[in-house]
Amino acid sequence: MSAEEKAKAKGEQIVGKAVRKSAHAAGDDKTAAKGGALEGRGHARGTKEKGKDAFKG
Repeated sequence: MSAEEKAKAKGEQIVGKAVRKSAHAAGDDKTAAKGGALEGRGHARGTKEKGKDAFKG
């Protein structure tokens, strides 16, 4: 996995989790869902990159 893509995936996961938890605590379900989606996108990006690495090696 390239370092840039790995950092991007981890960043999305961290930001998404922070947004989701803070919005949930504030009672804002719409923003909490957006944070959850961002976190999920980070997980998907990481999984995609790990799969690409498996086929390379």
